[in-house]
Amino acid sequence: MSIHRHTTISKNDKRTINAWAMYDWANSVYVLSITSAIFPVYYNSVTKVNDSTIVEVLGMKFENTGIYSINLGIAFGIVALISPFVSSIADYMGNHRAFMRFFCYMGALGCVGLYFFDSVATLHWGLFCTLIATVGYAGSIVFYNSYLPAIVTEDQMDAVSAKGFSYGYFGSTLLLILNLVMIMKKEAFGVTDSTLMPRISFMMTGLWWLGFSQITFSRLPKGIYEEQKTGHYLLNGYHELQKVWHYLKSAVQLRTFLLSFFFYIMGVQTVMFMAASFGEKEVHLSVTQLIVTILLLQFLGILGAYIFSWLSNRLGNFKALTIAIVTWIFICLGAFFIQTPMHFYIAAFFIGLVMGGIQSLSRSTYSKMIPQTENNAGFFSFYDVCEKLAMMCGLVLWGVLDNITGSMRNAITALFIWFVIGLSLMLWIQRRKNQYDGQISMP
Repeated sequence: MSIHRHTTISKNDKRTINAWAMYDWANSVYVLSITSAIFPVYYNSVTKVNDSTIVEVLGMKFENTGIYSINLGIAFGIVALISPFVSSIADYMGNHRAFMRFFCYMGALGCVGLYFFDSVATLHWGLFCTLIATVGYAGSIVFYNSYLPAIVTEDQMDAVSAKGFSYGYFGSTLLLILNLVMIMKKEAFGVTDSTLMPRISFMMTGLWWLGFSQITFSRLPKGIYEEQKTGHYLLNGYHELQKVWHYLKSAVQLRTFLLSFFFYIMGVQTVMFMAASFGEKEVHLSVTQLIVTILLLQFLGILGAYIFSWLSNRLGNFKALTIAIVTWIFICLGAFFIQTPMHFYIAAFFIGLVMGGIQSLSRSTYSKMIPQTENNAGFFSFYDVCEKLAMMCGLVLWGVLDNITGSMRNAITALFIWFVIGLSLMLWIQRRKNQYDGQISMP
């Protein structure tokens, strides 16, 4: 592939950095309101008819939560499949912003479309909107993340990344609180329809995402490279993944780490996406109880990230990850026996402590293990595809087990197995090394 001069990108520009961080403010409302708090509970309520949770989709019968999980898994599978392709085209065109905008608009319109999902009769529409909202979110994040090294120098990356996280946290929490007030106080607005306020909250989520993203698109540079790439661009993304795959054949420790990551992140992401559905369906928590719990998880997630950062400095990355995986295993064992709201709150407390820490620590561990080459983008693309495929497998398998057994509790046994496999591989890596001091080297 050849390159030619394209444009000059000014790094560490405060206005550009703030505009970039505002996309976290814009899109994080999807994660909190749609995937975590309001929509899963709403979905369960409107798809439960006469105490039956069986729904018909494309002529086949499914558990309502089962097809919901499978639908999310398909969305992440689509992103894993197409992201190398669209990234390659964006590289060639030198217009990453256009692709980021496309996926952003797709996701936001998917959220707005959920306003029209008001009963089991419109289930197909609801699943379709959920799918395109998820593809839009995950697809836009691919390009959002790629802008970070383009707009800041290496010494500023951690601080700017943290700024995006904080913007996302505060923005999504603010809208969730507004939505919660609307739902709880619907009578004050003269509303008697129990579905109206949740549906308005879905529309507000999409409009929030769409509106605040305009700040981002008004300031971000058109592309992420100062030199535009040319040549065989259509399949270049897949070629980069192929190069990493060939490298992994001889890099035993890195390959084993990615395999361990694949299994334990299957469990982590499945819990994060299905926890609200489990709480509503199996423990019969109210919308208010679930939303308050998820807000507390946000605070605990920040605390947990600092705790595991401290552990990694004291014990090393692998040992800290081992502690996190063992904690998840005990969470799964305990979750199988959850019967009361208090049981759910206790499980949520421990989930909050490890959910953010294990994700941030996994990425930093991987960044230390990859070789010092000019193909860092290829290695991180491989990592992202690996994570999306794990999410697809985890959510689809959860949905299948839920559908076959008729209980989300039985699907927890799969989570337990995935975490045990991940732990076994992590322990194998540690046995292969003589010492750990937080500085991980390639074999």
